[in-house]
Amino acid sequence: AEYSVDLEVPRRDRLALQSELRQAIAQNELLLHYQPKIDFRTGNINGVEAFVRWLHPKNGLLLPDDFIPLAEETGLIKPLTLCVLTQALQQYGEWRRNGIELPVAVRVSSANLQDPEFPARIAQIMTDCAAPPSSLEIGVTELTIMVDPLRAIEGFTKLRAMGVKIAIADFGASQSLSYLKKMLIEKIKIDRSFIINMVNNENDSAIVRHTINLAHSLGLKVVAEGVEDESTWD
Repeated sequence: AEYSVDLEVPRRDRLALQSELRQAIAQNELLLHYQPKIDFRTGNINGVEAFVRWLHPKNGLLLPDDFIPLAEETGLIKPLTLCVLTQALQQYGEWRRNGIELPVAVRVSSANLQDPEFPARIAQIMTDCAAPPSSLEIGVTELTIMVDPLRAIEGFTKLRAMGVKIAIADFGASQSLSYLKKMLIEKIKIDRSFIINMVNNENDSAIVRHTINLAHSLGLKVVAEGVEDESTWD
C-alpha cells in the first residue's frame, strides 16, 4: 500500500491531546460541574455529583466522552481522578464554610478501584481538605466492579472502614446483582436509560419499580438518574 502522511495525523493529534491532558491535570486546569441530588420525600437538595470538564485552550469546553477514554487508556485516569477528588472536596469545604452542607459524589474507574493505594490517597486528600468521610461518596459502575470483583470488595471494605459512602452507578446496565449481598454498598443509582422512558414504557417502569423494591429489601438507598419532568417524578 502507498504510504500517506495523512495516516499519521490522527495518531499525532492523539499524542498531542495526551500531552495537553497531562499538562491540564498537572496545572489543575480541569473544571467540575455539579448536578444536584434531590430527596424525593422533601424535595430538598441533599448532595451533588461532580462531573469533570476540560476547558481546552483551542477546542473549548470538552465533555468526559472527549477525553476520559484517552485518560483510561494512557493511565492518566489515576491522577485525573485524584485531581477531581481534590477539587470536589475543596468545593465541599467552601460550601460548608458558608453554612451549606452538600456531600459530593465522584465516580471512579476500574483503574482507581484496582489500585491498592487508592483508599490511602483518598484519606490523604480528605485530611488535606479537612473534609470528614461523610462529605464523600464514591461511585462505581457495575462494569467497573466486574473487571475484578474481589479487588473491588477489598477496596470497598477499606473505604467503608474510613466512613466513605459507596454507590453503584448505572445500576441495571450489567449483571452484578449476585455481588450486592457481598459488598458494603449503601446506595445504588438506576441507569437513566430506564428512567427517561418509564412514563411511556411499562417494561422500564416495572424494572424501576422492582429495582427499588429489591434495593429497599436489602436496606439500600436508591437514586434515580435522569428525572427531568414532573410526570417521571410522580
